[in-house]
Amino acid sequence: MTAVAATQLLASSDQHDVNLLQAIVYGIVQGLTEFLPISSTAHLRIVPALFHWDDPGAPFTAVIQLGTTAAVVLYFWRELFQVASAWIRGFVDKSVRGTLEHRMGWYLILATIPVSVFGVAFSHQIETGARNLWLISVTMIALALALAWAERVGTRTRKEEDLDRRDALVVGGAQALSLIPGASRSGTTITAGLFRELDRPTAARFSFLMSIPAVLLSGLYESRKIGDHGGAGAGLTGVALILSFVVGLASIVWLMRWISRHSTYLFVWYRIALGLLLIGLLSSGVISATS
Repeated sequence: MTAVAATQLLASSDQHDVNLLQAIVYGIVQGLTEFLPISSTAHLRIVPALFHWDDPGAPFTAVIQLGTTAAVVLYFWRELFQVASAWIRGFVDKSVRGTLEHRMGWYLILATIPVSVFGVAFSHQIETGARNLWLISVTMIALALALAWAERVGTRTRKEEDLDRRDALVVGGAQALSLIPGASRSGTTITAGLFRELDRPTAARFSFLMSIPAVLLSGLYESRKIGDHGGAGAGLTGVALILSFVVGLASIVWLMRWISRHSTYLFVWYRIALGLLLIGLLSSGVISATS
C-alpha cells in the first residue's frame, strides 16, 4: 500500500466509525475465528467492546466474511468444481445422478434454504438487538455445551460418501441458528454433523462447503450498506476483507489438520471461558452490552 493510498484510507475514516487500524484488526479477527467453532461474529462484537470502539455493524461483518469465503473456495476448489460440473451434467446425463458429487450439489442447495429464509425474515433483529453482548455470552456457553454433548454421544462412524438428504436438512437447519451472534456457523453445523454420526473431518468439510452460498448471499445482500454513516467505507472494508482472506486460508489449513487428529474440546473450553469472562465484565460494568 502506497503512502498516498494509506492517507486516503485514513482520511476516509473521518466520515465513518471504523478507521484503518480497526479495519486491520477486524480483518485478522475474522480470518482467525470464521472457521473455528468459536463465532467470528461474536469476536467482532467483543473486540470493539474491549477497546471501547464502536460496533462496526452487521453489514461490515457480513461483507468481510466474503474474504474467508474466498479462502474456502480456494482450499476446496477441486471438490467444488467436481460438484458443480456433476450437478449441471446431472440434468442431461442420468449416469451421474447417483454420484456423491451430484448429490452434494443438491445437499448444498437444501442446506442453504433455512438460513436464507430466516436471514431475510429476521434481518432487522440480527442487525440490532441480537448483537447484545449478554445474548452473545449466553450463546457462547450454550453452544459449547451442545458441542461437548455431540462429542460425547456421536459415534463418528459416517464419512462423506454416507451423506444424505436428512444430513443436509439437519445441518442446514443448524446453520440457521448461526444467525444468532455467538452461535458460530461452523460451531452449529459441526455440532449437528457430530450428532448425525459424521466423523469430524466430514462434519467440518460439509460445514465449510455449505457456508459458501449462505455467506456469499449474505455478503452481497449487506454490501449495499457499505459506506453508510456509522460503519466503514469501501476502502477500509476492502482492507479487512483481504486480511480475512489471507488469515482465513491459514486458519482453515490448520483446523482441517487439527480436527483430523483431535476432538473439539479445546473450543468447548474456550467458549465457556470467554462466555464467563464476558458475563463478569458485563456484570461489573467494565464493558457495555450494546455499542
